[in-house]
Amino acid sequence: MHITAAEAHVMEALWRRAPLSADELVAEVGGAQNWGEATVKTLINRLLKKKAIKSERAEGRHGYRPLVDRSAYVQAESQGLLDRLFDGQLAPLISHFAQHRPLKAEEVERLKKLIDGLEEAKP
Repeated sequence: MHITAAEAHVMEALWRRAPLSADELVAEVGGAQNWGEATVKTLINRLLKKKAIKSERAEGRHGYRPLVDRSAYVQAESQGLLDRLFDGQLAPLISHFAQHRPLKAEEVERLKKLIDGLEEAKP
């Protein structure tokens, strides 16, 4: 399932504090993106058809809840980016960012710790 950039705004709102009603989503997402009610409701309907969210009635009110876990979404999107732009390789991605945007000292330190941890985990 592919979640578009526009749909991801609705998903982010639901991941932060589901369940949310359509009106709450319009207020939260629509205002931030300068979208009208019809646009947000179209996005909700698209996500319902994709089975990324579900509609539910709880405590006398109607709301929406995500069916897709945020970490699964981030993993799929990250892997898609790597596959499309860097032939599935992580090192060229990091190299690209390092060449085009200076890494902060704490970013370099975090990368070193990550590499050290990966090397220690090898059998």
